[in-house]
Amino acid sequence: MPVPYTSRMPAIGRFAPSPTGTLHVGNLRTALASWLSVKAKGGTWIIRIEDVDRARSRLAIVEEQLCDLAELGLESDGPLLFQSQRGDAYREGLERLLAQGQLYSCACTRKDLALLASAPHEEDGLKPYPGTCRWRTLEVLCPDALRFRLPQGSVAWEDTVLGFQEDDPGALTGDPLLHRRDGCYAYHLAVVVDDGFQGVTEVVRGRDLRPVTATQVRLQEALAWPRPAYAHLGLVAGGSGHRLGKRDGALGLQVLKAKGIAVQEILGWLGWSLGCTDRPQPCSAEELVPLFQWGRVPTGDIRIPAGWEQT
Repeated sequence: MPVPYTSRMPAIGRFAPSPTGTLHVGNLRTALASWLSVKAKGGTWIIRIEDVDRARSRLAIVEEQLCDLAELGLESDGPLLFQSQRGDAYREGLERLLAQGQLYSCACTRKDLALLASAPHEEDGLKPYPGTCRWRTLEVLCPDALRFRLPQGSVAWEDTVLGFQEDDPGALTGDPLLHRRDGCYAYHLAVVVDDGFQGVTEVVRGRDLRPVTATQVRLQEALAWPRPAYAHLGLVAGGSGHRLGKRDGALGLQVLKAKGIAVQEILGWLGWSLGCTDRPQPCSAEELVPLFQWGRVPTGDIRIPAGWEQT
């Protein structure tokens, strides 16, 4: 059975945005936390473009996101990896699961069962698949919707931010969709295969993705990839307390700059929100590296400054 990465291994972190909208403040905070964590360890930080959903992804948005990150001083230490170019690797992953008898075709429709789409973090909430087609067997890969037959039992892990966590993935997500009828490979398969391929040792993301962690660990075990460390950050909320999401993409770096807020001020607030300083003060990303400690990162949600809200 695969084992977690250890502290003796070189740290490799990643930020993996979907190119479907502008990066908002919460996305930038996650990217900075991931970058600071690996830089404090002398490790490697990489950017992966999660454009597996080609119908919604836009190259212009990729360029915009990379420019925003670069303005903050966050640039990839290696070549970009585009999921849209990784179809052969995902098919190989499906072949391995098929050989183990862990794949089955699913005839259910999303309309019928309100199932998960390819990226569960874009849904309003998780709805576990009830296992309607679990009785089916599969001998060869086909263009149908394909699901991973989850092993029974709970998964435990030590979250860098939240501490000890334990979930039953069957109760949270049910058997996850790995391949869609339209030919797209789904989120769970792509992220697990790519984290393994790139040697990612730590995954930093928002707490809204914590419920899918156990499901992804089960996939890592089935595909014999080591388990990275997970750190789930509290979410960034708007002034009214609502969680920032894709619809809030306009509350991004360029909008804040247009409101007269300097990049160094934005970095200062982001660093403060991650526990690097006692109060927000202008700085560069490099200046935050020696100040970053996971033990000081707040576990709860955090609100943006009142003056940042778009009007």
